[in-house]
Formats: sequence, C-alpha cells, structure tokens
Amino acid sequence: MSGTFKTQLYFLLLSVTALRGHSRYLDVQENEITAEGFFSLLNSELKRELPDEYIYRRPLRCLDMVAVEGQFTFTADRPQLNCAAFFIGQPSDIISVEYDSINIDCRAGDFIKMFDGWVMKGEKFPSALDHPLPLYERYVDYCETGAAQRTVRSSQNVAMIFFRLHHPGSSFTITVRKLPNPFPCNVISQTPEGSFTMVIPQQHRNCSFSIIYPVEIRIGELSLGHLNDIKRSLPGCAGAGDFVELLGGNGVDTSKMFPVADLCYSFNGPAQMKIGCDNTVVRMVSSGKFVNRVTFQYRLLDNKELQKIRGNSVEDLCIST
Repeated sequence: MSGTFKTQLYFLLLSVTALRGHSRYLDVQENEITAEGFFSLLNSELKRELPDEYIYRRPLRCLDMVAVEGQFTFTADRPQLNCAAFFIGQPSDIISVEYDSINIDCRAGDFIKMFDGWVMKGEKFPSALDHPLPLYERYVDYCETGAAQRTVRSSQNVAMIFFRLHHPGSSFTITVRKLPNPFPCNVISQTPEGSFTMVIPQQHRNCSFSIIYPVEIRIGELSLGHLNDIKRSLPGCAGAGDFVELLGGNGVDTSKMFPVADLCYSFNGPAQMKIGCDNTVVRMVSSGKFVNRVTFQYRLLDNKELQKIRGNSVEDLCIST
C-alpha cells in the first residue's frame, strides 16, 4: 500500500468528529487507529453476503464504517464523547437510518445527530455548492426531533451519525437500509477502480463523483445538450452553463479542490488523464436546460506512475503542507 494511499485512507476513513459543547456544526479530527485495520473492516463489510430472510446484526463501534444493510447497536461501557459512524452504499443507493430504540439522556448532553453526507477535517461532502439542502437542514438531531422523525434519509450514497453518551449503559439501536436512487448525484466510490455514467436530466444542479485515490480517468463519452455555442469572453468553460470538470486535491470539498481540466464540448472518447492527488473528482455542472451525460472509467495509479507525475504542477498542488 503506497504512502499516498495510506495517508488518504487515514485522512478519510479514520477521522472522528471533535464534538464541542452542543455545537450544531461539527468538525472531524484524527483518532488513534491504524489505517490498515479500518480498511480491513470496510473490506469485510463489503464482502459479507447474507440471504435476504436474515437481518445482519452487530454492535456499532465508537468509530465505525458501515457498508452493509443491517441492525446496529451501540452500548456505552464508559462515557463516549467523540463518536462517529460513516455509512456508504453503492453509487445508485441512498442511505436510510431508522432509530429502533433509544436509551440516552438528552438533558444531560447526550445526542445522536445524522448528517446528510460526510464531514472530515472540517470539510463536507457534498460541498455547499453541490448539495440541494442548506447546511442547517443537513443535520438532524434526534434530541430535537424525537419520535417525530425516526427515519432519516440521505441525498446520496454516503451519510454519517455523530453521537455522544455520558453514562455507562446508555445505548441505541439503528437499522440501516439502502434505497434505490434513479439519478445518482454526488457519489463517493467504495473502490479505486470501476466505471460510472452520470446523467443530469434537465435539472439545474451540480453532481460530483469522488474517487478517494490517485487514479487515471478515461472518459468514453461526454454528451452536453448545448450546441457548442459557448461564449468565449471567459477562459475555459466558464462561459458555458453545462460542462464537466476534473478536480484533484487532498480534501473532500470540491469547492476547495484544484481544477485539472474543463470539458465543455460533446465528444466520443476516449480521453484520459492521470491525476496524482489523494482525491479525484469528476464534477458535472448543469444549467437545467438540457440532458447532460458523461461516461467514464477509473483505475488506481501504481507507484511507478505516481513517481513519474510527481514533478508536474498538479502533484505539487496536491502535496499537503
């Protein structure tokens, strides 16, 4: 496993929320656990297959990654003040979290909060520019909603909960389900290799496909509804209402990532590019006037490829300082 790969896994999957007081807006900081251990946990979740008539059940950890459907119970054996569980599905899934039983003391400062997306190192996915809801609506606090909202759904294939329990014996049980999303938008890939087709059907929105690895992107087809009558007064694709951009960076907020390439003309590929950043994003901007579509493949760069591109400008901007 490369140093860059290890760094990114640690950054993404081994972050835990730093919960201060009763603040609604939360950051994430590192937790002392090995990257290999957590990555193995994710792999074990992905590989588990059970017959439909069985419900997968296991305890929930203070810092956890959940990639399968099932029922999960957390019981505090001591005060647990900085806990987070990350949920992830396939690109075409949304996440549903149902509160089955809750035994916490909200008056004493306990809480369970679901966030529509992921929060890591103070950055949020999807970014505020790409998510359909304002930030305050993306947090749902059980202690505020109670039985009025026992089921919470995400807008994309990732979600998370933050929780704080002060007293031993406090507990809660949740059921996690994956529901179909006919037009996936804002996806985090579970794997460093795969393919995807992103379609925005005449909707004014931005969609990002995030691959948390340095990868080669190979675009097979790009179909934009406009007739290539793009205004030339601005550089790149800034004059187009519909375009695709490739981004690279070390964080998850697309608005803070480095633009690698802009694509604002329809074509049949292949067109490919290697991006040596910890996070690679294919982002489509849509005016809502047309049906826009992009099909692409991606694969993990090996160490030799990373070393070969280490001296270019993209790699320089992707190095953490």
